[in-house]
Amino acid sequence: MSHPELLILGVLRALVEVAMLFLLGQGLLALLAGRGRDNNPMYRLFLIITGPVVKAMRFVTPKQIIDKHIPFIAFAVLFWLWIALAWLKRLYCDTNLLQCF
Repeated sequence: MSHPELLILGVLRALVEVAMLFLLGQGLLALLAGRGRDNNPMYRLFLIITGPVVKAMRFVTPKQIIDKHIPFIAFAVLFWLWIALAWLKRLYCDTNLLQCF
């Protein structure tokens, strides 16, 4: 492959998409399961998968933000990171005269 940077941008964007989808799934399942969500095995799986992202957000956010809001902030940051990676990919493709889809 003659453009490894393009591959790296694609892989990073895919990882961000997966993390966003798992956060969205965790939120939807929390709404559907209600108070019994902690006993739901799928919800626990979502907690394990989204744990690193949520912990990273907890590390970079101020302590005044309560833990209940951290997944929402994580989703928003991941969304803007996804947009930024798409912009970088487009910029890279335009700079190197590539047709990227």
